[in-house]
Amino acid sequence: MKTTFGRAALLTAITAGALAADAAAQTRRLSLDHYMDMESVSNPRISPDGSKIVYTRGWVDKVNDRRESSLYMMNADGSRKRALVDGGGARWSPDGTRILFTAAGEPSGSQIFVRWMDEEGATTQITRLENGPSSPRWSPDGEWIAFTSRVNDRADFAGVDLPSRPDGATWTTGPKIVERAGYKRDRQGYVDTGWTHVFVVPADGGAARQLTTGDWNHGGIAWSPDGSEIYFSSYRAADWDRPEHWQESEIYAVSVASGAIRQLTERRGPDAGPVPSPDGSLIAYSAGDEHRDTYRNSRIHVMNRDGSGSRLISGDYDRQSGGFQWAPDGSGLYFNVSREGYRQLHFVSVDGGVTQLTDGAHLFSLSSFAEDGTAVGTIATDHEPGDLYRFSLSTPGEVTRLTEVNADVLHGVTLGEVEEVWYESTDGFRIQGWIVKPPDFDPDREYPLMLAIHGGPHGMYNGGFNFAFQEHASNDYVVLYTNPRGSTGYGTEFANAINHDYPGADFPDLMGGVDEMLRRGYVDEDNVFVYGCSGGGILTSYIVGNTDRFRAASANCPIVNWMSAMGTSDAIGYLRTFEKPFWEDPEEWMDRSSIFYVGNVTTPTMLMTGEMDLRTPMGQTEEFYQALHYEGVPTVMVRFQGEWHGTSSRPSNFLRTQLYLRKWFEQWGTQRASVTTEDGDDGGGDGQRGGEDDGS
Repeated sequence: MKTTFGRAALLTAITAGALAADAAAQTRRLSLDHYMDMESVSNPRISPDGSKIVYTRGWVDKVNDRRESSLYMMNADGSRKRALVDGGGARWSPDGTRILFTAAGEPSGSQIFVRWMDEEGATTQITRLENGPSSPRWSPDGEWIAFTSRVNDRADFAGVDLPSRPDGATWTTGPKIVERAGYKRDRQGYVDTGWTHVFVVPADGGAARQLTTGDWNHGGIAWSPDGSEIYFSSYRAADWDRPEHWQESEIYAVSVASGAIRQLTERRGPDAGPVPSPDGSLIAYSAGDEHRDTYRNSRIHVMNRDGSGSRLISGDYDRQSGGFQWAPDGSGLYFNVSREGYRQLHFVSVDGGVTQLTDGAHLFSLSSFAEDGTAVGTIATDHEPGDLYRFSLSTPGEVTRLTEVNADVLHGVTLGEVEEVWYESTDGFRIQGWIVKPPDFDPDREYPLMLAIHGGPHGMYNGGFNFAFQEHASNDYVVLYTNPRGSTGYGTEFANAINHDYPGADFPDLMGGVDEMLRRGYVDEDNVFVYGCSGGGILTSYIVGNTDRFRAASANCPIVNWMSAMGTSDAIGYLRTFEKPFWEDPEEWMDRSSIFYVGNVTTPTMLMTGEMDLRTPMGQTEEFYQALHYEGVPTVMVRFQGEWHGTSSRPSNFLRTQLYLRKWFEQWGTQRASVTTEDGDDGGGDGQRGGEDDGS
């Protein structure tokens, strides 16, 4: 079925039919049980000849409380869908006879596999790495696979000689020795030793050969079309880890035969993401100038293969861009852009200038295309979680739907209406947001309101399907989520408007959204609640110290004291968002730290954080919790087990997050509801974006 994708296609035919059939019946609403049955599709890869599509299908493993994925294949017309093998990240070999993918393997962790795409389907494990691979890429002739992987090292200060150990003695394991500024990373733990390097391995298996060496990290790899070199980004300087070089990266080329390295760029600022043109004469990359701003969008450049002749081709186009893919004729690059709450396909010409190719209230992403220009990608809308589509690069607005993976789960379920809203804020800024209304919405009724705040702070809520918000709405909440200044997708000036003023500069944008909702007449002004995780938790803790207009709040995975956080968080880069270090001038640090406003808090405030969180460490939650107790403010601390940053990487923890949030709001609101928790109590929870944690 071909359609010109736009607002009219926001609901699938099956959902529309189900709604019509159930119109006279009692409304079936979204529930947390539905979440455990939801599936996802991603990373569609079309074969070079355009006949087959391989893609990743994800689901919830209810028994082991984790998300899993498998590779599926179908014909290019969407027929004959079938499972291939567990794993993900598939890529076709240049001749279309094989795919590479990653999956759990020996000796442990993720490994690279190759599967032949004939009837036999023979599969071989290609790597046996101590540390898993990243970004595997076929060589142009299909004989090799390049990838990056971490190479273990030991600290220079590590070795000491102990006295002889008595026979049979059991002594404590030696200490971890820390020498680098960045010595830990959320979801990984302590990473002080080791470096990420570039490797190649024969595509039929064998020993992996390390191409880069030295005490630097390397990433963003791409083969030259003739297969002689691999391009990557790094900053291979002796003083690479000095604070003044935090933005620096350059593009290099390493010879596959000899390991010799050429530096291709040499400028102040980040150069990354090299992508060579089909004939190998040009290399496209993203670049930005050195700056002291909180945020700037990068621009698109091209240079000759030897690094000469670098020039800007995206002009003054100022949006967050990614996924660069050269047109087959080398005339320019296709890329995806997230802007103003949606995602569209764009094209940039090597002669200069950016053209938007798609339009509509959707999240449109190009994944790959065949030699004849037949392309595949994903599209999501406010009522559809996302499915696979086929289209032509020449007419990307005309799409053919290939999957409907959640039609069975959502069949007969009435979702809440999603309304886009814009409103005026201070300093001349216009703010975009969305409202999710309960099913069977009655404009003459007054509903409790949840204001949800995204993380980042340089992130962006979008108009796509959000299970968390829809599930809250199904429990008769109106949910408002907005993109205050600091959000991406609206240009550098908007995103950088919080420079040296976060949290705080975005406060009026959020309050303006609440004012807009109260003017509409269907929000109960006595039951207005606020929550957020990460950057949203930071803002929530700031909000309750600066206004008492909310009935209750939940500040999840927050930073409340920038001074103590910078000594304990893995996000040491935040040091650079202040004018001076706090030991030189603590005034700005205190002004932007919610802990110093805790004496003003009267709002009952819950805190929810993962116990393994290294981004917004548990100590930050504990500081605010103890201070609220001291001030006599109602509070509770929910410490999530098995969680790093955020509270919903485990499916069961997503359910708890939703339930505990509503439980807290219902405890302090004047409206009451009843939701059963795993312990049999009434409950509620905090919503994350579609079940994924917001990043700080």
